[in-house]
Amino acid sequence: MSKRIINIVLSIVVVGSLLVFSLPGGCRLAPAEVPTPVAEEQVLNLYDSDYPHTLDPAVSGEARSHQYIMQLFGGLLRLDDNLEPAPDIAREWRVSDDGRTYTFYLRRGVRFHNGREVKARDFKYSWERASDPATGSLTASTYLGDIVGVREALAGGNREIGGIKVINDYTLEVTIDAPKSYFLSKLTYPTAFVVDRANVESGREWWRRPNGSGPFRLREGDDNSRLVLERNEIYYGKRAEVDSVVFQILSGVPMNLYETGKIDITDVYIDYIDKVTDKAGPFYRELIIVPELSFHYIGFNATKPPFDDVNIRRAFSQAIDKDKLVSLVVRNMAQPADGILPPGMPGFNEDLPGLNYDVAKARQLIRESRYGDVSKLPPITITTSGWGGLISQELEAIIHQWRQNLGVEVTVRQLEPSRFFYNLKEEKDEMFEIGWIADYPHPQNFLDILFHSGSDSNYGEYSNPEVDALLDRAGVEPDSKLSLALYQQAEQKLVENAASLPLWFGENYILVKPYVSGYNLNPMGLARLNEVSVKPR
Repeated sequence: MSKRIINIVLSIVVVGSLLVFSLPGGCRLAPAEVPTPVAEEQVLNLYDSDYPHTLDPAVSGEARSHQYIMQLFGGLLRLDDNLEPAPDIAREWRVSDDGRTYTFYLRRGVRFHNGREVKARDFKYSWERASDPATGSLTASTYLGDIVGVREALAGGNREIGGIKVINDYTLEVTIDAPKSYFLSKLTYPTAFVVDRANVESGREWWRRPNGSGPFRLREGDDNSRLVLERNEIYYGKRAEVDSVVFQILSGVPMNLYETGKIDITDVYIDYIDKVTDKAGPFYRELIIVPELSFHYIGFNATKPPFDDVNIRRAFSQAIDKDKLVSLVVRNMAQPADGILPPGMPGFNEDLPGLNYDVAKARQLIRESRYGDVSKLPPITITTSGWGGLISQELEAIIHQWRQNLGVEVTVRQLEPSRFFYNLKEEKDEMFEIGWIADYPHPQNFLDILFHSGSDSNYGEYSNPEVDALLDRAGVEPDSKLSLALYQQAEQKLVENAASLPLWFGENYILVKPYVSGYNLNPMGLARLNEVSVKPR
């Protein structure tokens, strides 16, 4: 995910896929063509608390944008119901004996929304464009960087990437720098999706009129109240059951809209948990709880005092009672996290010894630090996302525990959401509140992407050569059991060194109307809307 938003609480997480974003004032998403009348009984009504930041697959790096991009665009591969890479525009592929060269065979007859057929050269163009520094992608290095020549292109070198070769209209050859078991999974991320060159070159904000290849096309983007997707009648795969999906934007309190039938599905927030879990109430039978491969945490700025001192990082970690936090503030809508890899993720270690809650130990660590006493600590600010000075209840509770247990005052600085995510590495203060939802079920997607030295998503700029070596070995190790063991060793060292403060692993609580079928969230918090049907009411 990529950088995403975890919906169980009103707090920011990354995503992949993951944040709340808004379009610049006065901006409007343009329809793909003149709107057509919508049959009410064929409409799926959903809610969103803001507009997508972008619909450009190369640029998007957060969940709000992804939920639309996944419907509008397609790639060579997608994740199937078992979260394994499966054919999408590529019908099949071959891997060379050395594990470095992939040959993809495209389906014939896959078309962009305007009817033009998707060819291998379109993927070459799309990936070279994503790797062009002028595009400004924050995800190309992470998701395409294994391809030979991509990192050089991102550094301002040759724009033509040698590791991407068009064999013919329907055959694409891709060479990576070393055999990596997770490479195919990376190609399911939006950065690897195909875009139409003519569409992109039509103007700077081309994505407001996206010519994608996905099961839906953009019909309407009214920045006053809604965004509408309509069925793509020439989609190569399963055509959408509904004529359109209407996202009600900032149109009220989601639970109220759900109760009055104005939307068909809603996330459940903490304020309503008692209401929806009451077995005698009207909502219990409509409640669905979906485990999520997500990790919510406090990040430390490891390059700046006082958190360049491991004792201070450990002290702040051991001063937080996560069980109390999850029980009283998050209302048990998540699981306390000792480590980084969530339950259900390959390599998850339920016996991992975390930094337990121990106030006496935390105070001792302060004394053992180079500061010796909290009075000698520099001012500490935590960066979060939002508007208007209102911060989440869980962040309030965390700051209160630091004050109560350590005698430390922590200031909060809010950034407007798009600025928070896309500029966090440069904008962060001493700490930051964030989270991550898997883009694919592999420990590399958490440990390597979030904590390897130099990784674009290593926002705290933590660096540990020993951890890097373990992650590098794990990434190319062909024996899956040995690879997972190496990832577990890396995770243990990250926890011991307090590379971050793990808080909880998430779950999605949603309500779905009984007349809606096929709405299935995967553990990354995404649904294939072309599989959803709505019965007449």
